[in-house]
Amino acid sequence: MSEKALAERFGEVVLPHLGDALALARWLTGNAADAEDVVQEACMKAHAGISGYAGGNARAWLLTIVRNTAYTWMSRNRPRGMVTVGNLGDLDDMAAAHGTNLPDEDGPEARLIARADAVALEAAIAALPRPFRETLVLRDISGLSYREIAAMLGVPMGTVMSRLARARGLLVSELGRAP
Repeated sequence: MSEKALAERFGEVVLPHLGDALALARWLTGNAADAEDVVQEACMKAHAGISGYAGGNARAWLLTIVRNTAYTWMSRNRPRGMVTVGNLGDLDDMAAAHGTNLPDEDGPEARLIARADAVALEAAIAALPRPFRETLVLRDISGLSYREIAAMLGVPMGTVMSRLARARGLLVSELGRAP
């Protein structure tokens, strides 16, 4: 394939899913700056492998690269015991960049409550054990199917369903205790 054809294919396969890639990287790394580094590295890997892309779900293909890149990046750049959830203010910046804002029509009190709820949810998701958090983010935030998640993680579909149920149960339990 010529460089021009590879660039066109990259534009068709990868570029439409960059927002999803950044969101997944943000959830996995815990902050926007690291997520940008991960997505940049993942895009370089996707570009290098675009000629081997055989078709199918381009979004799942890219998110698999992002996931693997994120874990490799974190193993190189973070001490093993370090866990970060990032600056919760980054969520507002990311939401604004993707055109999703807190509702304005209900007034300042509703916005404050919605923001507090979002912060509590963010913290609860960040506190989940990695396998549960990863499965929850891939399904409920990134919208991947059980089959795509199972293939991405290399686990049976039943394990995906079990992890998702446990993650949701832990969230309900944690958020139920929140003041």
